[in-house]
Amino acid sequence: MHSTKKNLQVIYEDNHIIVINKRAGDIVQGDKTGDTPLSEITKAYLAEKYKKPGAVFLGVVHRLDRPTTGIIVFAKTSKALTRLNKLFANKETQKTYWAIVKKQPPKSSERLTHWLKRNPKQNKSYANIKEVPDSKKAILEYTLIKKLQRYHLLEIDLYTGRHHQIRSQLSSIGCVIKGDLKYGADRSNKDGSIHLHARKLTFIHPVKKEPISLIAHPPSDAIWDACL
Repeated sequence: MHSTKKNLQVIYEDNHIIVINKRAGDIVQGDKTGDTPLSEITKAYLAEKYKKPGAVFLGVVHRLDRPTTGIIVFAKTSKALTRLNKLFANKETQKTYWAIVKKQPPKSSERLTHWLKRNPKQNKSYANIKEVPDSKKAILEYTLIKKLQRYHLLEIDLYTGRHHQIRSQLSSIGCVIKGDLKYGADRSNKDGSIHLHARKLTFIHPVKKEPISLIAHPPSDAIWDACL
């Protein structure tokens, strides 16, 4: 279920930035698969919308894993790109995610700190309680915000941006994200997605310098719909 220009979900756009609600299966930036990335689809959308004959500038600021959905910000000018890169690098953004897990977490709210070690061959990160060589500190806070019949909805505030951080940390406390085979789910989701969604992003606009807070709706399926 990959995006095309027609079903691109634009959450916000001005002269400097465009914010997309990424669908499962989209890659943000080109990779070895050769699939058309979201950045190129967004460029094509802008070229058509503004009837631009030449190349469209679009800067990639951050990424989401391919099976994950939710908020992605692109820069439409080089000035916005430089400033957004700084904001994200300095952790001056607030990122909130939603995750659907089967098992109820040990506490209704908890801060998790692990040291994540990435295995590039497996494209997987392992969460350790103590620091190990080549590991990076990872911090998140989860809150149980809804109980469904067979699942639990967690809201996650991310304080570091590590490879597969939420997937790996939740899996380490037994709360595997629905559909996430790589981190221990018993079955995959039909569309190859996992139930992890970048729900909210708050940051200072790179040019207008005013706070901006954006929310993305999760994709429509029975479980996500029950959360709203």
